[in-house]
Parts: sequence; structure tokens; C-alpha cells
Amino acid sequence: MVSHPRLFLSPPHMSGREQEYIAQAFESNYIAPLGPMVERFEQSIRDLTLSPNALALSSATAAIHLALRVLGVGEGDIVLASSFTFIGSISPILYQNATPFFIDSDTKSWNLDPLLLEEAIQKAPKKPKALILTHLYGQCADLDKIIALCDAHGIALIEDAAESLGATYNAKQSGTFGTFGVFSFNGNKILTTSGGGMLVSPHKELIERARFYSTQARDDAPHYEHTDYGYNYRMSNILAAIGVAQMEVLAKRIEKRRMIFEWYRNGLTGIEEIAFMPELPDARGNRWLSTLTFEHTDPNAIRLLLETHNIESRPLWKPMHLQPLFNSALSIQNTTSETLFQKGLCLPSGTQMEYNDVEKVCSLIRKALL
Repeated sequence: MVSHPRLFLSPPHMSGREQEYIAQAFESNYIAPLGPMVERFEQSIRDLTLSPNALALSSATAAIHLALRVLGVGEGDIVLASSFTFIGSISPILYQNATPFFIDSDTKSWNLDPLLLEEAIQKAPKKPKALILTHLYGQCADLDKIIALCDAHGIALIEDAAESLGATYNAKQSGTFGTFGVFSFNGNKILTTSGGGMLVSPHKELIERARFYSTQARDDAPHYEHTDYGYNYRMSNILAAIGVAQMEVLAKRIEKRRMIFEWYRNGLTGIEEIAFMPELPDARGNRWLSTLTFEHTDPNAIRLLLETHNIESRPLWKPMHLQPLFNSALSIQNTTSETLFQKGLCLPSGTQMEYNDVEKVCSLIRKALL
């Protein structure tokens, strides 16, 4: 029996210059956290997003945690959040002993529903302090309506753009609409440093406070002086060197992901029960993952079929309000995210895929459905 190389969901794709920049970092002997490559990586994010302030960190979860800490979120505070997301978006709320309030999705973008956001604000037992808004699978949420509600009620907006680096809404980069924006460079993202994140903000004083907390809250003194506590959250100079090389090919990676999405959509055209993740008219996602739903077929059956051919696929996120950890959590639901979880599937979307790879996946799905 011939074994085929595994087709992964979203594997890393190096640019070819990572080793060059890593070698520079080694030659400079900046092996510990911080150093020239960290500064260079932060500058590349500032150049892309036009955000004046960026802070390279160990993960996107750390970035969200710092955002909440800087905003003064603490015990008993309510933090609104997208329910249809990864738990890394939510865990920092618990770190701060705050209370999450989950909001379901709309059908137009699969992201947080602005109508439900308005309802949640009205029904919250106290004024919410912040909103963590996830831009799901690289697609922007309905930002105009969401920002208007946050502004009207004095709620700080934290954009979880972990999956949407390079995506735009009204030609403006995701992660730059709120008080804070957060990006991820985990191993499966559109760009990777193997592990890492970035916090951006238009407010220099807030980023500087986050920077202070991210380096163990060390006061300005020749010895180790502490009047507050912090965290070991900074990014390594070596990992930042990888990020510098990755940022040089972001535009190519986005174009390839969008091309792969179109290959899938064209390859599965005519199958009425299949629907792909939509994109808002004024938005342009990075199509981090190609995702779709099946109206009648169990997506797990498709996942298992693909697995027999050494092809990785994955269910859509299980909503936070359905997680056992949050059985008694506050939430506003309309069943959209629950339906998407039950009917949806993420297909392999790595940028090293070729048309024949996509056609193979489509062929297997077509044979299973037709």
C-alpha cells in the first residue's frame, strides 16, 4: 500500500530567509528575549497596520491578558466576548477574575452579532468594561455597528485578530479599530514564529504600561525594584527573527490562501447542501482557513473519510457557551454558532498546497455526497 504524504490543515510555510535572520541574531549574541530583531519585527507590524505602537509577546493570549490588565479589568467586572472562538481569547478574562458574557454570531460573517451585542449590553447585570471581539478564520466582523455600540456605552474594544493578520475592513487593517488589537504567530497561523503574539494600540501610554507588565514590572532602577507585579511575556529575539522573514511574504501568503479558497469553492460548485464562510461586502479576509458547512451530511463523516486518505480537517470551533467550563456563564444565543459547529468543517488550507491537492479533497467530498 502506497502511503501519501500527510496533507495538514495549516502547516508552517517558511519564506527561505528565516535562517539568514536567525544567523544574524546569533552573531549579535542577542539570544535572550529582546534585541534588534524584536524591534525590527515590531516595526514590520507597525508598517503593515499603520498602528503607531506594537509590542511583541510570547503569545496572543498573553497580549489579551495584558490588554485587560492595562484596562483595569478585575474581579467582578464583566467582559463581553465572542462565543464562537478559541479558548485562548477567553482564558485571560478568568486570569483577571472577571466574568465573561458570551455573544453569539450572525449569519453574514459568522462573527459576533451586533444586534445581540446591543441586547447583551442592556441585559448585563452591570456595565461591561470591555469587549473581546474575535475576527474568525481571518474574516472581519461587522465593525461599524460594533464600534458604534462600544463608543456609545463607553466599552473598550479589544480586537482578537489572532487569525486575521492582513485582513481589512473598509481598507483598514484588522486589529486597528479598537483600544487594542492582538495578533498570533502560533505554528498554524498564516505567518508563524513557532509561538508568539503582538499587541498593538493607537495609545502609546497603554502600550508602554503593557510593556512594563510584560517584563516582570521591573521599575527603572539599577537593581531589581518592584512596586507592582508583572509577567514574563516578551518575545525571544530568535523567534522575532523568524517573524521578520515571515512578514516579507505576508501579501503572497494571503493571495495564496484566497486562491485556495476559490479552488475549493469552484471545485465544489453545484453541490447545494454546501455553503462556504461568507465575507462582508466591505471586508477582505485573509482566508486563513477554508471553511464550509453541510446542510444534511454529518461533517464528522467527511472528516473521517479524509483522514483515511491522510488528509487533516477539523470541526469548526465549539462555542464557548457550550463548553463545560462555562456551563453557568452569562450568554446571549441565537443558535447560529451552535449550528455552525454541528454542520461545519475546516479544510486543509496551507499555502504550499497546489491545485491538485485541493482537487483531491474536492473529489473525495463530491464522491461522498453525490
